[in-house]
Amino acid sequence: MAAMSKIATGNGHGEDSPYFDGWKAYETNPFHPIDIPHGVIQMGLAENQLCLDIVKKWLLKHPEASICTAKAGWGYGLNELTRSSWNSHQILNCVSCNNFKITNDALEAAYVKAQEAKLRMKGLLLTNPSNPLGTILDRETVKNIVKFINQRNIHLIGDKIYAATVFMEPEFVSISEIIAEDNVECNPDLIHIVYSLSKDMGFPGFRVGIVYSYNDAVVSCVRKMSSFGLVSSQTQHLIAPMLSDDDFVDNFIAESRELLFRRHKYFTWSLSQVGEREMRLLPMATDLWWPGSLGFKSSVEDERRKAKRRVENHFGSLSLEGEGRRKGLGFSRVFATDLRRL
Repeated sequence: MAAMSKIATGNGHGEDSPYFDGWKAYETNPFHPIDIPHGVIQMGLAENQLCLDIVKKWLLKHPEASICTAKAGWGYGLNELTRSSWNSHQILNCVSCNNFKITNDALEAAYVKAQEAKLRMKGLLLTNPSNPLGTILDRETVKNIVKFINQRNIHLIGDKIYAATVFMEPEFVSISEIIAEDNVECNPDLIHIVYSLSKDMGFPGFRVGIVYSYNDAVVSCVRKMSSFGLVSSQTQHLIAPMLSDDDFVDNFIAESRELLFRRHKYFTWSLSQVGEREMRLLPMATDLWWPGSLGFKSSVEDERRKAKRRVENHFGSLSLEGEGRRKGLGFSRVFATDLRRL
């Protein structure tokens, strides 16, 4: 099994104490009045489940009440990543000439550069679909990445926070699909997937994230850390049955993709009508970019601001804040101020 740090495997949390024995017993044998009448009854939560009908009636009478605290945006900031880690990071360079595809040469170059800097490469952090580029990795690329990390015995952390927003070719390919194929050799202990409801589901205020790992040691570590970032009982009570409803999830994804496609088509057409034919809206329908080598007379930054004013005069608003590091690339994030105008 792949080695993990002492910080991750330490037992300082006390999960092996008798206190947690009750939680483990409940998880494996929960009480049910009909199916499991002799199961374990959970009494460790301080929520009043006897008054949910009263709370529901109140919520129906007060639709203006909200528990959401949405944030304006989110991403892997390099500074934040460095501050929150005991180790350094190595950037994997991608270029626009091949639509920012992750190649074997780029993987090898980043690995060699890390070795030259005396860095011990422990894992590869991958966002697919990419944030902010919106590019989607094809099946062969994902296979190559899995092969690379397996050969180097490093962890692969796949962030699929925008997975359900993909509405055009190429289709989204999950790492889980790849490692399940018979012709793919991979140590599953190296594979970890993270997801959140904030983007494609549009639930940022609930602050609910998911970590799916094939590594039992990682799952145990995450369970310990969850005590410091608990999801409220109210949120769990709403989200769990909603996501367990297969009909709802299937319908939501289908409707979401259809609406995103329509807005993508209309927005790109509108850009061409105001003279911004070089701009390209990305598959996630929130980002747009154009190459920095279009022969601008002034600086790229000046051209971005001029384009921003032209586009905003017709619809929506543009945020000039970019994320990550790009050379020769103009980038803006699109926010519609009025749904009817988008």
